Amino acid sequence: MEISAGLVKSLREKSGAGVMDCKDALKNSGGNIDDALSYLRKKGISSAAKKMDRSTSEGAVISYIHPGNKIGVLLEVNCETDFVARNEVFLELCKDLCMHIAASSPEYVSPDQIPEEAVQKEKEILEAQAKESGKPDDVIEKIVAGRLNKFYDEICLLKQSYVKDPDGTIEALIQSKISELGEKIVVSRFSRYQLGNS
Repeated sequence: MEISAGLVKSLREKSGAGVMDCKDALKNSGGNIDDALSYLRKKGISSAAKKMDRSTSEGAVISYIHPGNKIGVLLEVNCETDFVARNEVFLELCKDLCMHIAASSPEYVSPDQIPEEAVQKEKEILEAQAKESGKPDDVIEKIVAGRLNKFYDEICLLKQSYVKDPDGTIEALIQSKISELGEKIVVSRFSRYQLGNS
């Protein structure tokens, strides 16, 4: 059975498991997402969600300077233990996140960090654009909600498509590392610097 990239992406977002684990689970469950989730749970792969209420007091601050020395990133990523903070998989994740931030210019870590006034302003603009179409109010509401999600996808790190794997999001990448390392991992903050930008 041929497993589509969209199906794999959907399972990755729900489970936090890696691409190969998701493909394997979908093949073993005949392409059924719910069965694939059960398969992953039985294998112990889909355990990232259980770890999300743990505290993260360890981690690393990583810097990255893009070749050419015109873009730089400073990033703080937290985890539960010093052991994981020194782990090569964790440090590689941090480096990959830095490179992604350099390439994709997110403004916030997640939608809940966007100031309410910025969200309201964006909603007003989207509503005005949608009203120009002459569609009914209930349809306009759905259009605005969809476009607002797209706005989040563009400016929030966790919602962005990962530059090294556009089929997955940064959120799914982090979830897969939580499953792999067995600890909660949180991106706390970042700063992106670009020559000529104030």
